Amino acid sequence: MKYLVFEKEKIMRKRLSAGARKTVRTAAVFAVAFAVTFAGGARMAHAEIDRVISAEEWRALYPEIVESMESNSDNNYRISYLDEDPYLTNVYEGYGFAIDYTSAVGHTYTLEDVHNTQRPHPLANCLTCKSPNFTKLVNDLGEEVYSYDFEETWAQLDESISCYNCHANHEANNGELVVTHQYIADAVGEDIAGINPATMACGQCHIEYYFDPDNKATRSPIHGLEGITPESVLDYYNEIGFTDWVQESTGTHMLKAQHPEFETFLGGKHAAFLSCADCHMAIVSKEDGTTYRSHKWESPLANEAILETCAKCHQGTDMAEFVHGIQEEITAKEREVGEALSELKDTLSAAVEEGKLSEQELDEVRQLHREAQWFWDYCYVENSEGAHNSELANRCLDTSAQKIAEAMGKLKA
Repeated sequence: MKYLVFEKEKIMRKRLSAGARKTVRTAAVFAVAFAVTFAGGARMAHAEIDRVISAEEWRALYPEIVESMESNSDNNYRISYLDEDPYLTNVYEGYGFAIDYTSAVGHTYTLEDVHNTQRPHPLANCLTCKSPNFTKLVNDLGEEVYSYDFEETWAQLDESISCYNCHANHEANNGELVVTHQYIADAVGEDIAGINPATMACGQCHIEYYFDPDNKATRSPIHGLEGITPESVLDYYNEIGFTDWVQESTGTHMLKAQHPEFETFLGGKHAAFLSCADCHMAIVSKEDGTTYRSHKWESPLANEAILETCAKCHQGTDMAEFVHGIQEEITAKEREVGEALSELKDTLSAAVEEGKLSEQELDEVRQLHREAQWFWDYCYVENSEGAHNSELANRCLDTSAQKIAEAMGKLKA
């Protein structure tokens, strides 16, 4: 399987007056005059593609794939992490995740969820991985789109994560995977050649990111595969002086990690011979003997066909029991370290209020606080709970615990 990259020099950027932008923001005016014709004579309804080709339009040619993609709607059970782990409200104090933090659901709900969240979302950059319409708009008009008004832009989007996000438009008919998000192509650079295309496709969104303080564009903090570790990302954020928010009670310049599944998986042992699709998209056989990749993205523990592939290496292992054991261990450790982090935050807040420590002494503790929370959060928000890379999960939590202990030692000295 091969894939393409939308390179900057290949993107047509139409510059419009402020008055005209509002009417075309999600129309993505980038007229490509070609007719899309498929095997058997089937033909797309539109000869001029100046928008996203929707999943509904692809259904006539790939009915099973589209149907399987729609089945992601079955994944609609939400839990509040703030209820599950009450200490989160304290450690995220002053940030949106202290207000609303629920579990991920199926990709069909991306637009609904981002609109309904109680976390502040004033700009369109919050739509980066929520709709193919928005992705194409960025590709057509450039990074200015990220700073558009959220509500105005959201109201004009009509499809959640879909075919275009991973396959673009006409390339999809050849089964090609397309990197439609420029920031990830910039981040991995020449190392893209060594990344499995199926992993790269998922990694466009399942990755740590931040918003550029200058133009609000979505960016990745990694620089090639050597820069995918949490240590390297932290060094980068420290170097550029980036912070997500300043916590009022502690004065700490905090960071908020964002679902780094791409980096976590690539840093583990399985990335050398497996892709995201191998573990999360089952191969399904049709009645005529042909096969296709299911586009229902699910845990391998929920699919016997995928679990059977694990047995090739894990012979005689009860994989569900094995993986659940890892997840239970990591979850318990996350909670233990998270509660210690909450205690550190309270102790630091009290020290700030008492005024007995010098500003230099407080800043030393604040830096340890920032870094401790970063390593804990990097593990907590990674959605596999240790299954993608248990060694990294344990390393992050151990590093966080060490920094918490060092910070508490300074505060109690």
